[in-house]
Amino acid sequence: MTGLPVLTAGLVHIYRAEHHDVAALAGVDLSVQAGEMLALLGPSGAGKSTLLTLFGGLLRPSAGRIRIGEHELSRMSEPDLDALRGREVGIVLQGASRNLIPHKTMRENITFVQGSRRAKDAETVPVDEVLELVRLTDRADLPLSSLTPGELQRGALAVAVSTRPGLLLGDEPTSQLDHEARDQVLQTLSDINATWGTTVIVVTHDPEVAARMPRTVTIRDGRVGAEGRQGEEFAVVSADGSVPLPPHVLASLTPGTLVRLVESEQGWTLVKDEVEEVPDGQAL
Repeated sequence: MTGLPVLTAGLVHIYRAEHHDVAALAGVDLSVQAGEMLALLGPSGAGKSTLLTLFGGLLRPSAGRIRIGEHELSRMSEPDLDALRGREVGIVLQGASRNLIPHKTMRENITFVQGSRRAKDAETVPVDEVLELVRLTDRADLPLSSLTPGELQRGALAVAVSTRPGLLLGDEPTSQLDHEARDQVLQTLSDINATWGTTVIVVTHDPEVAARMPRTVTIRDGRVGAEGRQGEEFAVVSADGSVPLPPHVLASLTPGTLVRLVESEQGWTLVKDEVEEVPDGQAL
């Protein structure tokens, strides 16, 4: 299977709390091309993990649309979503242990997933090929308790891609790893993408991890706040015309500051207007 494109339009997700509602996502418009590698960057609570969970069909949005390849997720039944995850979308939850059966070896974990009912009609890959891709051939038949955290995380990736999905979703796949193990996991993600053309989307709060991905989307307050390309950050114009400004720009602009856009040969420039303040109590 080749990589799957991902498209969202006006995506909203509201969590129902005891005394109030919380908008985790507030109108996300995002397009990911087939075969892209993308990092969703942002602090805890920004909405990035919620977005990834929606991509996997584990939650349904409160409003808006999600399209994975030819599938409109909002129109799919739960059994169809389950089948989608078994064949076309691989998911790695945060924490390697949540993705592996502890009493089985890595080879047995992969074999179990490939033989499951959910993986029926999936494009499975020979187990040894999967193990080679994640560089765990020599660890395949050892107890999981003897593997390092980095090896376990690469094993979680192996299980997720053992049916060769078109889309791989990873929630903080480098969390709590040392730098060497982190780099090995990132290289494995790159190898999966390069070998099979799999679309890869990962969530991270680490700017260093995001910088290793070809494309970065920053999620702020439930919206797409910025995009990174080749290390350069860009603000993103939303469908409603709003432009979330980067934090370093906001730090220099107090609430209520007037700004204007000035066009030049080089493009548009944001200019702060110097407006005389009106003393308190004085009519305008």
